[in-house]
Amino acid sequence: MTTRTAPASTALYDIPGPAARRRHRTYGIVSTALILAAAGWIVFLLLETGQFSGVKWTPFAYKGIQELLLRGLGNTLKAFAYAAVLSLVLGAVLAVGRLSDHRAVRWVSTLLVEFFRAMPVLVMIFFVFVALKAQPLTALVTGLALYNGSVLAEVFRTGINSVDRGQREAAYALGMRKTQVTTYVLAPQAVRAMLPTIISQLVVALKDTSLGFLITYEEFLHAGKLIASNLDYDLPFIPVVMVISPIYIGMCMLLSWFATWVARQERRSPKTKAVEVAPAEPGTVLPGVR
Repeated sequence: MTTRTAPASTALYDIPGPAARRRHRTYGIVSTALILAAAGWIVFLLLETGQFSGVKWTPFAYKGIQELLLRGLGNTLKAFAYAAVLSLVLGAVLAVGRLSDHRAVRWVSTLLVEFFRAMPVLVMIFFVFVALKAQPLTALVTGLALYNGSVLAEVFRTGINSVDRGQREAAYALGMRKTQVTTYVLAPQAVRAMLPTIISQLVVALKDTSLGFLITYEEFLHAGKLIASNLDYDLPFIPVVMVISPIYIGMCMLLSWFATWVARQERRSPKTKAVEVAPAEPGTVLPGVR
């Protein structure tokens, strides 16, 4: 007769026993039933209001509408690509400034970070668009880069400071300069801890590209707004939302998948693998030692 050993507890919580597992299973069943009931109620309301009628879904069958959506999606991805690159660069520059040994540089960097973090994104976009008379794409990318770059600066600074102090002291003991310590010792170790937060902030930047329609930038949401306000198709607002929302969600999930892939590749990199140490063997006897 074999006996089943109880699973060991983890550092975060104790493994639940039979009664707790039954209770959790009950909670799961009840929660699933409530979610299904809510989803069914929403579908019922959509059917009652005629949101699945053919006239509201007719626009998506036309080539012109499809090209409009694809063009808007391409503009969204273009704005996000520019904003993401500039945010990462600006965040790195401001983080280095905040970690500087020079007080003036540190104060200026801190002032810029706190100012752009506190300023609403939409205000910065409108300021660049109206006051500086910039093009819609330039205004949108500038606002997104300034805000997200200031947030990423704090992420970078916190990640580098979170590395064990002994790593920094050991690097200085080897005669490395501060730039070398940050570049070759601290930053590579901090990237692993920072990566989830960086991707989360880039997801925020991707979603905030939808603010471009307020300054007439022809991005994805702007294209959807043009379709949803069309009286010829009985104002198909809900169908447009049901088409656009999964695409936005899919792009955000793709970013998360990319972050997971990068983290996996980082763990497999030869530079981060543990080096196998040869077993100790008898060596040559030193002179004068018997």
